[in-house]
Amino acid sequence: MKTRTPISIYIAATIGLTIMAFEMFAQDADYFSSPYFWVLLIIATILLLIMNSISDLVENENFNRLTEEEKRNYLEEKRIPYIQKLWNSAFKKQPESEEKDIIIDHGFDGITELDNSLPKWWLGLFYFGFIFCAVYMIAFAFTDYAHPEAEYEKETKTMLASIADYEKNAPSINLETAKYSADNIAEGEQLFKTNCVTFHSEGGKGGIGPNLTDSHWINIKEKSLFKNVFWMLENGSPNNPTMRPFIKEGTITGRDAEKIAAYIYHINQETAPITEAQGGAAPQGEQVKWEGTNE
Repeated sequence: MKTRTPISIYIAATIGLTIMAFEMFAQDADYFSSPYFWVLLIIATILLLIMNSISDLVENENFNRLTEEEKRNYLEEKRIPYIQKLWNSAFKKQPESEEKDIIIDHGFDGITELDNSLPKWWLGLFYFGFIFCAVYMIAFAFTDYAHPEAEYEKETKTMLASIADYEKNAPSINLETAKYSADNIAEGEQLFKTNCVTFHSEGGKGGIGPNLTDSHWINIKEKSLFKNVFWMLENGSPNNPTMRPFIKEGTITGRDAEKIAAYIYHINQETAPITEAQGGAAPQGEQVKWEGTNE
C-alpha cells in the first residue's frame, strides 16, 4: 500500500490553478476582492477535504488488512517527509535489491531494462504543463488574454485617458503663457498634419494657404513668430476665412496650439525655406524680421 500525497499539496495546487484561471479569464478585474474567486476557492477546498476524509477511511480499511510486517513498513515510509520522498524519487539511486522486482522480462547482449516509475516531480510538472496549456488555449481562443492587439488597444485607452485627465487638470495655455519648447516639435508636426496640412501642404510649403517656411507673412499680430502663430490659431485670419480660429472653435486646445506653433517656428527659423523651385508656394505678404521665440 502506497502513502498518499498530503492534502496541503492538493490545496496549494488548487489555489495556484484558480489564480491562474482568474488571471487569464478575468485579468481586467481585481479578482482577489471578487466574491466569485473566494467562493470557488472555498468550495474546491471543502471538496478536497471531503475527498481526503474518504481516502482516510479507505486507507484505514486497507491498513487493517495488512500483515504486521507490511504495517510496520508502511508506517516507516509514512514518517518520511513528503519533500524528502520527492527528492529520493528524483535523485536517489535504485537499490539492487529492489531492481529484481522491476526488471522487464527481456534484454539483449547482457543489458536489462528496468521498469522504474517516473519521478513524482516530473509527473507533477507534466500534468501542470498539460493543464496550463489547456487553460491558456481556451483563454486565448475565447478572451483577449495574450492578444497583442487587445493589449495595445487597452494601453492606448489608458494612455489617452491619462492625457485627457492631465489636460483637464493642467493649467490652460493662452497667448500670454504659451512658450516655445523644442520638445513640442515632434508632437506639433503630428498635430499640423491633422489640422493644417490640407491648407498649408506637407512641411508647410504652402498650397491653398501661404508658405510657412519663408520670411513673408500676411498677418502680423505679434512681435515673435511663435506668438504670432499662436494668435492665428486662436483667432484665425482676418482676411481669409479658410484659416479658422481653431482654439475658439474648440478644434484644438491651447496646449495643442503651443505644439503646432513650436513646429511652425522650427520649419521657419531652424530649417531652410522651401522655395518655388522646390515646390513651395510663392511668397505672400510682407517680409518680417521676427524677435525671439516668445517675447
